Amino acid sequence: MLGVVENHSLPRTAAFFDLDKTVIAKSSTLTFSKSFYQGGLINRRAVLRTAYAQFVFLAGGADHEQMERMREYLSALCRGWNVQQVREIVAETLHDLIDPIIYDEAASLIEEHHAAGRDVVIVSTSGAEVVEPIGELLGADRVVATRMVVENGAFTGEVEYYAYGPTKAEAIAELAESEGYDLSRCYAYSDSATDLPMLESVGHPHAVNPDRALRREAAARGWPVLSFNKPVRLKQRVPSLSMPPRPVLAVAAAVGAAAATAGLMWYASRRRAPYARA
Repeated sequence: MLGVVENHSLPRTAAFFDLDKTVIAKSSTLTFSKSFYQGGLINRRAVLRTAYAQFVFLAGGADHEQMERMREYLSALCRGWNVQQVREIVAETLHDLIDPIIYDEAASLIEEHHAAGRDVVIVSTSGAEVVEPIGELLGADRVVATRMVVENGAFTGEVEYYAYGPTKAEAIAELAESEGYDLSRCYAYSDSATDLPMLESVGHPHAVNPDRALRREAAARGWPVLSFNKPVRLKQRVPSLSMPPRPVLAVAAAVGAAAATAGLMWYASRRRAPYARA
């Protein structure tokens, strides 16, 4: 357990969670590829290609060039997608696809942080159309996610805000300023060395199922290393659970689902985005 409830006369604190392979066992966006196919958004070839991308992502074997090519492909793939249709597909299939792959250990940590009086923030490279509903399912207080340009209700294929690498740390710093978080007393969790800036920004960083580079860094810096390996449906943990206990607040709203898979790659443009609550 993380300890007693915090003294609320002290500065506020939060726990920041990466999503893919940290809270859930797969890539959040790639998991919806079959649903996008059934909804007519992508063809069978695209389903196979995203299945391969899921394999590469889980294996951790893609180099930068492979990831950049995949980002460009997926950004182009979602061009013209109707934003409302994407949201509806995610809403209809969320429980069937995401609930079974949530790590029991992560769900327990989220509960413990809430019990200790900390906000829980999901910070993910995936798109908000995917991340926001997952955050709501988990009972998170806020999400930070990638955003794509939308015109006339459809994605243009261009990335407006990319929540990856240093931009995650920038978003956390802005949240700390606006919400009054004391980052020296905050927690962060991630599986990837690309999230080192995020982990370095808090006083209590944790490596979860770390890739080799992050495992080396965690060992060198004396950071705790956690192993999450027990996906479980939330209703199996809490049978009475029917709805998330609190509404999630979007820190970066309206993101394109397919291009958000760019969380696999480093996007050269690092434009900052305004933070607006949903």
